Amino acid sequence: MKTLKNWSFIERSETGLTLLVDGRHHFRVDVLEEALFRISLKRDGVWRLDRSWSIAPGGKAPWEGRRRDDLSGFTCPGFVFEERGTSLVLTTPQLRLTIRRPLALEWEASDGAGGYRPLAADRATSAYMAGVRDSRNAHFLAYRPEDLVYGLGEKAGDLKRNGRRFEMRNLDAMGYDAKSTDPLYKVLPFTVTRTPEAGSYGLFYDNLAGSWFDIGNEYDNYHGRFRAYRALDGDLDFYFSWAPTVLDVVKMQNWLTGGTAFPPRWTLGYSGSTMSYTDAGNAQEQLQGFVDLCAEHEIPCDSFQMSSGYTAIGHKRYVFNWNYDRVPEPKRLSKHFRDAGMHLAANIKPCLLQDHPLYEDVAARGLFIRDSESDAPERSSFWDDEGSHLDFTNPATIDWWKENVTTKLLDQGIECTWNDNNEYEIWDDEARCHGFGEPIPVGLIRPLFSLLMTRASFEAQLEDRPHERPYLICRAGAPGLQRYAQTWSGDNYTSWETLRYNISMGLGMSLSGFYNIGHDVGGFAGPRPEPELFVRWVQNGIFHPRFTIHSWNDDGTVNEPWMYPEVTPLIRAAIRFRYRLLPYLYTLLRAAVALREPIIRPTFLDHEHDARCFEETSDFMLGRDLLVAGVVEPGACERCIYLPDNGAGWWDFWTGNWHAGGQEITIPVTLESMPLFVRAGCVLPLGDAVDRADAASDTARTLAVFPSRGEGEGESCEYEDDGIGIDAAQNAFRISTYRLKCTGAQIALSISSEGAFEPHYDRLRITLPAGETRPLAVNGRPFATGDYLEKD
Repeated sequence: MKTLKNWSFIERSETGLTLLVDGRHHFRVDVLEEALFRISLKRDGVWRLDRSWSIAPGGKAPWEGRRRDDLSGFTCPGFVFEERGTSLVLTTPQLRLTIRRPLALEWEASDGAGGYRPLAADRATSAYMAGVRDSRNAHFLAYRPEDLVYGLGEKAGDLKRNGRRFEMRNLDAMGYDAKSTDPLYKVLPFTVTRTPEAGSYGLFYDNLAGSWFDIGNEYDNYHGRFRAYRALDGDLDFYFSWAPTVLDVVKMQNWLTGGTAFPPRWTLGYSGSTMSYTDAGNAQEQLQGFVDLCAEHEIPCDSFQMSSGYTAIGHKRYVFNWNYDRVPEPKRLSKHFRDAGMHLAANIKPCLLQDHPLYEDVAARGLFIRDSESDAPERSSFWDDEGSHLDFTNPATIDWWKENVTTKLLDQGIECTWNDNNEYEIWDDEARCHGFGEPIPVGLIRPLFSLLMTRASFEAQLEDRPHERPYLICRAGAPGLQRYAQTWSGDNYTSWETLRYNISMGLGMSLSGFYNIGHDVGGFAGPRPEPELFVRWVQNGIFHPRFTIHSWNDDGTVNEPWMYPEVTPLIRAAIRFRYRLLPYLYTLLRAAVALREPIIRPTFLDHEHDARCFEETSDFMLGRDLLVAGVVEPGACERCIYLPDNGAGWWDFWTGNWHAGGQEITIPVTLESMPLFVRAGCVLPLGDAVDRADAASDTARTLAVFPSRGEGEGESCEYEDDGIGIDAAQNAFRISTYRLKCTGAQIALSISSEGAFEPHYDRLRITLPAGETRPLAVNGRPFATGDYLEKD
């Protein structure tokens, strides 16, 4: 690669300006929003790939990709343009960009008083590089140790990325080390950086080719310490966003890449899964037995994720092929689950093994990605054999996939799809993809296939049930996957270390715009979890959007809620508490969709003023109101917890004791303990005696009021609808607003609501913490806590 240095000003347009770099390349700056700029490089004046599938402001993206020159969906506001000596300056009310010589950018952010503060800067020495005979590219920034860098998706280790190097490449990393393994399943080339004085900024590189991020790890005598983005191929095309807070930068990234899918309410319930059942010769009997065991052990459960053994021939997997020896009657199997109020999701894979019964027909139709040196389908290692990957950039492949999802699964009573093993480990980078009529080498778009595969499944499910919200799960991913599916951190290894670092991994996804996430509770690969670890993992998992116990243990055992009778009561209690939280969780899910609010959040996201919150911790926020401080160490008899300085204090959910924020406390813990603290000034909606997550099962409700300790006001809300309707959020919903006003003598709660949806519960009671003695008034009338309000 060569450094890009010299530039000349070509033109200004309504949206930005263009430079000619080194006499051949076009360097473009576009002002998309007052706090969102785009920087792009056209090598020799042309794109390497002139389409993007990641950018979707407003949530819409065409199948064939969005043209990179398309700026629709952005407001493209006016800006001030100045020539200052040898530099160019673009200014909006929120950002100022200076272009210096040799080519380097400096960013400043509004100070809120008409001035600007230094925010970020390119490396002064060779900030941009481009390949000479290839399409490699690189971008280098100055590194400031005081800046805290987050993002990059589901990366292993600590949440803070400073001082490390990361690779962007999808990989099927079964049994990975959650502290150190890199790369993993997803390609999310986005970082959010918090500066001490100028707010936070996001950097999103819209390129799906393999790349590396170096966050101050590398040191060069000629350049000092720096940040680097290096890509093997593709276009240098990045988005720079700014906001006063990390939260607002994260929300911008979620919006930029298309927002979050809104799945049914029942997806917040417990979801069972294991490879063992479907790999058994009597798979149908074992699967149906899971339903019966849930009832026997009084474990609420809403769904089951059926592993790929139902498609097996021998020990290998053949997508859309029912093994009728293992599952003789798929429709009866589906009905058994449906009658129990459970939903089935079936595992599907995008690669057909070379001896798949449908292989020759699919090859004859030209539905596979093509080898770079012949017209034959590419061949890659897959599930103990070799196979060919379906080309979802071919409309004919999409149609074939949707037809098979419909006829082989949905028509059999399977409602949902689990889109798995879609990392597309095709290492022939020049393998040819249809590209919707404009061929593309696979090395440019490998991560895209997980998104397109899942979108095809999404559309098949939506066409089959047009009035219901689809639910999909997907393992690999690229920016935009969250528009269609829930995801998780893949095939984790069973250990205490994984339990700890999966928390950071999930928070990393949240800070990258992926909100509906979770982990395989109990650990997927390796030894079975010992009873204590299993209990702690469940107690942690219930506070994540995806709560699934899934396993493939080395000794053939299965992670099930009842696997250790001595701790089954503790597992049951934790899962039942998850169901109590459903009204709150569903409100958070809707806020993720409508307001772009992360569901699980690092503690600093709501307490940036508190420096202690930036220390590495396993504590996290569930929404704005709950502080989860689960036990993640073996043999613990106490737990040290730092309570963020929130200005109002925290209530211990279980004891009813109030604690001031901004301090560390130590509490005793036993194996039953699930440390949980509630922000003072909020009202927490809880379900009563709920054993299903659908709205119709919600027959009683508790409003748990956690008042300010002295004088103070607070406001909370609750979102409700039928839990499944595709248009419920537009036509039939209810938003209840709970306003608290506290004095030293009284707690006043006012309840108001809007929307046409009529909740199913007919009883509503209100509670206060055990340590609270002030009288309560509801809508101006005295109220005895624990009593039920009559339904209006």
